[in-house]
Amino acid sequence: MLLQELVQIASVNPDHASPEQADLAGEQRIADFLKIWLENIGAEVTLEEIEPGRPNLIARFIPLDGRPRILLGPHLDTVGIDNMTIPPFSGEIRDGKIWGRGTSDTKGPMAAMLMGLKNNKEILKDLPVAVDFVAFMGEEASQHGSKHFAKHHAAEYAFAIVGEPTSMQVVRITKGSVWATLTASGISVHSSQPEKGDNAILKLSRALLDLQETLAPKLAAYTDEILGHSTMNIGVIYGGLAANIVPNLATAQIDIRQTPSLYCAGGALQLLRETIAELRLPLDIIYAHENPPMETDAENPYIQKLLATSPSTELAGAPWFSDAAHLSAAGLPSICIGPGSIAQAHTKDEYIEIDRLLEGEAFFTDFIRRLR
Repeated sequence: MLLQELVQIASVNPDHASPEQADLAGEQRIADFLKIWLENIGAEVTLEEIEPGRPNLIARFIPLDGRPRILLGPHLDTVGIDNMTIPPFSGEIRDGKIWGRGTSDTKGPMAAMLMGLKNNKEILKDLPVAVDFVAFMGEEASQHGSKHFAKHHAAEYAFAIVGEPTSMQVVRITKGSVWATLTASGISVHSSQPEKGDNAILKLSRALLDLQETLAPKLAAYTDEILGHSTMNIGVIYGGLAANIVPNLATAQIDIRQTPSLYCAGGALQLLRETIAELRLPLDIIYAHENPPMETDAENPYIQKLLATSPSTELAGAPWFSDAAHLSAAGLPSICIGPGSIAQAHTKDEYIEIDRLLEGEAFFTDFIRRLR
C-alpha cells in the first residue's frame, strides 16, 4: 500500500528533530521517492530546493499551455517522534488502521491524492483543466515551501486543494497565527540577597498575567461565525540558571490565533505590540512570526465541484493553520481537504483508518474524472 511506503520514509521537519535524529530529518528522501513514482505515471517532475536538501516538488501532467490549472498540494514534512508509543515509521496495519508518523498529517491525504491521479493517468493529458501535484517542504515550521511557491508560482493556478486531514470536509476558512517570543530582563545577584537584584522570572510572570487579562478580551472582540473568536496561549516559559542565582533573563513563547476580521484590522502582532506599550510592560518581543488566515468564497466553482463529488462532503472551518493560507494570501483561491481526522495529527499513536483512506482515494479519483 502506497501510504505504508510513504510512512516508512522518515521526513521529520528539522525544527522538530533532536540532534540525535538528524538522519530522520528533511524532505529530500521522500521527494526523491515521489519524483520516481510520479514519473512512472506520466508526470514531468521538478524539485525546487528551498533550503539545502529541502525541496518542494512540482509534478505536471500537462505543460503550461494556457489551460486553467489546479493543484493537489500536501506537505512533505511531519512533526517529530519524541514520546511516540508506537514504531513511528513502521506503517503497520492493525485493527483496520495504518499506524505511524504522518499517517493522518499528512501522508494519508497525500496518498489519497496520488492514487486519485494514478487512477486517472489515462485521461489527465486530455482534461480541459490541468491537474498538478505539488508537495511543500516545511509546513510544520515556518512554511518556507508554500511561501516560496506562492511567490513564484501562484499566478499559474486557478485553485489549490491542500491536503490536510479534514475528514473529507472542504475547509475554506481557517485562523491565522502569531508566534512570538517575549523576554523580561533583570539583574543577577546571589540568592542570599535577592533584594539587591531584579528577578526576571517574577517580572515576566507578572507581565504575562497583565498581558493575558488585557489582551484576551481585545482578541475576543474579533469573532467569526464559523471559527469563533481570536485567542492567545502562553505555551512555553523558562529562565534562570540555578536556584541560588537571581535570574537576569526570562523568556516566554506565546501563540495567538487570529480570525480574518482581526487580520484585516491590522493583525494580532500589531495588537500585541500596542497592548505591551499601553500597559508599559517590561517585555521585549525578540521574535515574531505572523501567518495570515484563509477565507475562500464558498461559491468558487471548484469548491462547488468538490461538494458535488460526494454527498457527505460539506463546507467547514478550522482553527488551525496550513500552507493554504500562504497560497490564498498570494491571490490563489485555496481550501484544505483530505481523509483522516485532525484529532490524530501529531499524536503519540498516530493512525488513519484504512476505510477512510480508501474513501479519500475514491473521492479524488471521482473529482478528477468530473473535470472532463
